[in-house]
Parts: sequence; C-alpha cells; structure tokens
Amino acid sequence: MKTLSLTALALVFCLLTGWSVLADPSAPFKQLPGRWVGHGRLGLQGGKVEIVKCRATYFTSDDGSELKQNVRCASKSGKIEVKSIITHSEGKLTGTWNELVYNLGGALSGNITKRGFRISVRGSGLAANMEVAVSKSRQIIEIQFFDSTLIGLSLLLQKG
Repeated sequence: MKTLSLTALALVFCLLTGWSVLADPSAPFKQLPGRWVGHGRLGLQGGKVEIVKCRATYFTSDDGSELKQNVRCASKSGKIEVKSIITHSEGKLTGTWNELVYNLGGALSGNITKRGFRISVRGSGLAANMEVAVSKSRQIIEIQFFDSTLIGLSLLLQKG
C-alpha cells in the first residue's frame, strides 16, 4: 500500500507542474486553459518502470495570476485525482495541492525559467524537484524524487 501511495504522489507532482511560460513571464498561465492529455514513465527503485496516463484541465483567473488544476492519472499501481491552486507573482510561483483518493496534500514553490519552470514540491512525507519545459501545445516534465522508493518521472502532455 505504501508503494501505491508513493506512486500516486509521483503522479500528483508531475501534474502540478503543468504550467506554460513560452515568451511571456508576466503571464505564465495564459497558454494553459483547457484540457491536456499525455503519458510517461515512472521509475522505481529496483529498476521497475510503470507507464502513466494522465488528463489535466486548467482554469485561470481573469487577471491571469492564478491557475486552478484538476488532474487525473492512472498507472498499473493505481489512480489519483488532484486539485491544486497556483499563484504567480513577480516571477515566483506558490501554491497548494490536494490528492483526493489518498487524502494527501502539501505546498509547492518555484521560479519561471526561459524554458518553463523549476519547481520544489513538499508535503505528506515526499520531496521532489521538477523541471518543466514548454513548447506551444506540449509540456515535458522531469521529476527527481528524494528519500523515496520513487526515482524519477518523465511525462509528455499535449493540449487538445
């Protein structure tokens, strides 16, 4: 059960980073509203790899400073459902996330980069760092986990 919940947390974190900057750091969420789908690979200690499939829906505030996300993912180990709120201010990102299936949650913080985002995620006994690269209708997400049975996650999301 612990491996299942850690796998679920991995999926949560990969989706919390589904932000798009492109060329406008003053409005990093402007490309996101709508539905995104994708897949990737989750690496576990011992060399095990699982395929992950995800669906994310993004909503932005009228002024573009806040992003709300609804995310669902599934792998061989289980399913997750995440709701999060992320705020952008002066190039910094802050937010909270809640995973509804396992009743977990935490905080995130990060910076906008030329290619996308650099994010630190903490909560519910899990720590991870992420790099998110964005190109128009695609997001590439790479996650490195610390102190966990999870090693890393690579995910590609496409809008549409």
